[in-house]
Amino acid sequence: MTQLSDGAVDFDGLRAAIAENDEQPEGPARNARAEELLAQAEQLGIPLAVVEALGHQLQSYNYSSEKDKMFVPFARLLRMWDERPDDFDTYEAHSLHWVFKWMSSGMLEQPHIPLASIEKWLGEMEHRYRLAGYSERAVRCCEHAVAHHIGDLARAERAYQAWLAAERDDMADCHACELHEQGAWKARLGDDAAALELWQPVLAGTYTCAHEPHAVLASSLLPLLRENRRDEARAHHLRGLRLVRGMESMRDAYADHVEFCALTGNEARALELLAERPAYFVSDGDPASRMEFLAVVARLMDRLVELGLGAQPVPGPPGREWRADALGAHARDGALELAALFDARNGTAHIGERVRARMAREPLAERLALGVRAGRPVTPPRPAPPAHRSEAPTDDLPALLDAARTATEELRPESVSAWAAVARAATEQDAVLDAVDLARLAEHRGLDGRTPREEAVRHFEEAAERYEEAGDGGEAEASRARAAHALAHFGSPVRALADVDTCREKVLTLYGAGDTGPRQAGAVLAARLRILLAAVQERMGEAAPETDPAANAQADPGGAADTTEPPLAAAESAARELLAHAASHTEDLQLAARSAEARGALGELAEHRGEFGEAADGYARAAEEYVAASLPWFAVEYEVRLTDVRYRLCDREGALAAGYAALEHGAGRLPPPALARVHLRLADLLGARGELADAVTHALDAAHWADEAGESGTFGAWARHKLGGFLLHQGRAAEAAEVLEGALAEISTEIHGEGTVVQTRWWLGESLSALGEHRLAAEHWLRAAETAATWPDQSDHAALAHLAAEALSRSELPEQADRAYGRAGELWQELGNPHGLVRSLRARAWLAQELGEPARARELMTTALHTTESALAAAPEEGEDRDRLALEHADTLRQLGELLPRITQGDPARDTDGHARTAYEEALALLDRAVAGFAPLGAAARDRRSAAEIEAGWLAHHLGRPEEAAARAERVRAEYADEDSAVAARHRGQAAELSTAVRQLSQEAVPSEGR
Repeated sequence: MTQLSDGAVDFDGLRAAIAENDEQPEGPARNARAEELLAQAEQLGIPLAVVEALGHQLQSYNYSSEKDKMFVPFARLLRMWDERPDDFDTYEAHSLHWVFKWMSSGMLEQPHIPLASIEKWLGEMEHRYRLAGYSERAVRCCEHAVAHHIGDLARAERAYQAWLAAERDDMADCHACELHEQGAWKARLGDDAAALELWQPVLAGTYTCAHEPHAVLASSLLPLLRENRRDEARAHHLRGLRLVRGMESMRDAYADHVEFCALTGNEARALELLAERPAYFVSDGDPASRMEFLAVVARLMDRLVELGLGAQPVPGPPGREWRADALGAHARDGALELAALFDARNGTAHIGERVRARMAREPLAERLALGVRAGRPVTPPRPAPPAHRSEAPTDDLPALLDAARTATEELRPESVSAWAAVARAATEQDAVLDAVDLARLAEHRGLDGRTPREEAVRHFEEAAERYEEAGDGGEAEASRARAAHALAHFGSPVRALADVDTCREKVLTLYGAGDTGPRQAGAVLAARLRILLAAVQERMGEAAPETDPAANAQADPGGAADTTEPPLAAAESAARELLAHAASHTEDLQLAARSAEARGALGELAEHRGEFGEAADGYARAAEEYVAASLPWFAVEYEVRLTDVRYRLCDREGALAAGYAALEHGAGRLPPPALARVHLRLADLLGARGELADAVTHALDAAHWADEAGESGTFGAWARHKLGGFLLHQGRAAEAAEVLEGALAEISTEIHGEGTVVQTRWWLGESLSALGEHRLAAEHWLRAAETAATWPDQSDHAALAHLAAEALSRSELPEQADRAYGRAGELWQELGNPHGLVRSLRARAWLAQELGEPARARELMTTALHTTESALAAAPEEGEDRDRLALEHADTLRQLGELLPRITQGDPARDTDGHARTAYEEALALLDRAVAGFAPLGAAARDRRSAAEIEAGWLAHHLGRPEEAAARAERVRAEYADEDSAVAARHRGQAAELSTAVRQLSQEAVPSEGR
């Protein structure tokens, strides 16, 4: 900033300071600086300086939480205009009329300003616009806003139609802002589809501005949900939230994102958003947006109360601790108090009705997976509905007994709940059940997954006693075998195995004597197999398979026997014994299930041995037999395992088929951990096939179910890592960045490995770079490079250092970029990678030119050229590697040819010592060599060859060779004459520009007639 001798700032310095402050984040700090700059402007004695400083101050207030302050600088500007309009230049005169619109909307947002004053101001605006020759379009837009605000829908529609009919001119809002307001009107009328159609050009990026698509993304959230376009709603939330986070003035839009989370089962994320913006609770410079924010807070808190979480601590206004119920009451009172002020000002009940309706909105989705991390869950799990419900009346005991017996006979997952209903009804009616039914009641209490294992043992032992009482020794032994299985779970594996061996001996004796059936023998053999399998799993360091006893009435999770070696042989023998027993009785549904279970066990044992092909066969046979027996819910566990095994065998299609089958057969029954596992595997498989849209869907589901399972930091983080990568490769950088930032907070080297941490930062850097956040991208790439620096293979280290250097360069940090490129170059050289080395050298050359170091710039680019020449000399005569090196060589020639004129002082046309002409001639020769080098490389080098030709044409032009310059331009024009593409149009435009310059110079050189 230029300062005068007394320390004051001159006009140019003031303008520079205003421009600098304009780039600062919205908020009180920027406003305070604007006030300081106005004070400095007033000291200059230049009216235009005061006008510009007032305009800057007004704009700063408007885009902040202190909007109520903007009326004072505007009133002063208007008075200055009325008194001395000549003090305003063209730009400031236009700006003054532009901010009339801000005054109209700003007055609406301040309930202390009378409606009559707003209407009077609207008339004043119309009068002044007419005097200045402007269209009434902006006036009708403001009238529509007034009518919409007070609830006069008929007037609002008339103003809306007049707004659309009026001519667009310099005072009309930008296309993006207009479309936002037009869509908001359609949404207000209940036409969400029309609103979304109007917003589409803004959402697609056709029309943008400083605050769009930020606001449209927020406004579109609920309309998209109501239109059942949930994937788009999710994407708009992730994309839009990043845009509004750093903009203090966008409290309305921020509230829309909080509301979206509150109404889609993402209450935890909504609370995190509140915690990020504590000032939004109390900032009162914009009462309208504060009212909307408080209404959303009230709805979120009511949602928590509905879920039984009213006592939960929540973020709220600073100065005290808040519970959800208390904050809800506080926010509701605040929102309604502000609404009452507006309604009193407007003379209607419209605002209060609208705020109450907003606070009463019903959820639009039970749980919409967002793919992002929430700090901690606040909602109780929402279990999937049972796949089958009993039709029996809850008080009809005979009907309940029939339903429970049928469920048991058919091995249905709801057998546990069916017998629980019987128990409740029998207790309420003081009914007496027979011994068999009492045995089944006890047995199913033991099978209930919520029953502690110690209690389960007692229930199974009670069942055995009841069966003995009923004279069924075989069922008694089956219940004792189940008790042994439960016993193995809490520290008695040796006793469990001994007990089940005793049961086996007894039941086989009974079976041989014809005193029990094959079912009972099969049940004991199955229990013994499970105990032995659990021992194998523990000895192999593997957790037991994920099972849900409530959903699998025949499967009890196993324990581990205290053996010194993995009892693979014993388990395999037990599996084959069960298979042989059940295979001869598969007409019996329960024994068909035992046969399938045995085949699955053989598959598991094969997997433990590393025989994955045999394991896949075993799992596939098990699943097929369960499905053939109309027991698909039992097939799911083996289909999940089959997905993993086939993936290891590189059978991607088979793995996909197994995964989809698991989801189909497990619908409503798979527990969250298994769902997370299947969806994650499907995401991997589909991503590898390039089917990114489906991969994104499954990664989202994987993250959701991992969170439900309490595995947010393990499976959930991994799923978010994958999801972020898929989104990035789909070109959805904003969504990817939001997801990856959440993943990065959970991923750890201990659980997920260094490679995953580095890859997450790598993808996050790419996402941020695509969003223009280059400095933050550089930070992530540098941190990833630090980790990769310790790896034996330094390729990733070099690539990350190079990416960081590029980001630092784009961040306008040339010194840091040069150091990073230097480190990357050293690594490329150590790796024997001439491509990376040459690119780093060329980048450093351009940085040296930017830093005013011409000699160093030339030295670096020349070193790059020599490097390509050496690499070419050592390369094979033919092949892809040589072509890539030839491309690098030609490109280096081109860049050296472009660099030399830029680091050369003087113009060859006015050269006195020949220095400039010599440099230009050398550059032209280099560019000719580049063109010749690109030529044999075909289409891959076509665009670069044309760029070199145009650059050479300009050098010929500056050297006074118009014919040569024109010929080069014509060659490029002809090359792309018949091609319809953006690239072709760009090259034709460059050729036309060169041709025009040549003609103009030729015309200037020809003497006019008569001189």
